[in-house]
Amino acid sequence: MGYERIRYEVDGPVATITFARPEVLNAMGTGMPGEIIDALDRVDSDPDIRALIVTGEGRAFCSGADLSRGPTSFQDSRTDGAMRPDGTVDYDHPDVKEGSGLFVERFYGLNKPTIAAINGPCAGLGASLPLTMDIRLASETAHFNFLFNRRGMLPECGSTWFLPRLVGISNALEWCYTGRRVSAGEARETGLVKAVYPADELMPAARALALEIAENSAPVSVTITRHMMWRALGLDTPMQAHKVESWGAWHRSRGADAHEGVASFFEKRPPDFPMCVPGDLPDFLPWWDDSDIWNKRG
Repeated sequence: MGYERIRYEVDGPVATITFARPEVLNAMGTGMPGEIIDALDRVDSDPDIRALIVTGEGRAFCSGADLSRGPTSFQDSRTDGAMRPDGTVDYDHPDVKEGSGLFVERFYGLNKPTIAAINGPCAGLGASLPLTMDIRLASETAHFNFLFNRRGMLPECGSTWFLPRLVGISNALEWCYTGRRVSAGEARETGLVKAVYPADELMPAARALALEIAENSAPVSVTITRHMMWRALGLDTPMQAHKVESWGAWHRSRGADAHEGVASFFEKRPPDFPMCVPGDLPDFLPWWDDSDIWNKRG
């Protein structure tokens, strides 16, 4: 698939997706979500890719939804199919499903670690999208605006789940109530981003982190850990987490990666893990069942 709205690049074990509509501050226009999802599928299916960086071209990360249609920009004609003959709405109808759910499903289910290199301003969907990624680094020029209420809309892209877990419920509510600008410094202080860098140091820092993961950690272990951590946020007790940890420990301890990890330690050399993603993932993945969550309301 050729891309017109993003760039997809692979350099060694690291892939980079760059939002490439700088003339509109990388607003999420028609066709762009499909290109992003296709690129994520390529990342997941390539065993040589061990980490992903997502960033924006130009002076912004992503300015959110494309509002070029004016007051009707948020309307989607597909939602008309959810109207019943009696005028009520079938909220379980697939046409009600908000479009950014594609990003939640795909990033949340990704098998590779993801680093958001937030190079500049991001607003609305553009501010919510990095929440679905594992680690967020920001440029000093970055700022965040959760503008939904100011536009008469509501938080999207799973941000009502992600944002309170990252910055606390009080900060999350205040930022969404007001839609005010959140500086890179405040984002760092509240845990929204891990670190803040001068603009010219952001991508080198993101790549250094990606390579640290790619060159030192077993890819299968990284994938399982990613899913264990994210899914454990919804568990009720630590013993539920321990159950999945036990499955993972049994699988990993009997694999070639564990042998190589210990051998490289004693031989004082970099590891060369033989097992790969997706080919060598264990059969207990996925242990969760949220693939049909849209039809489980109520």
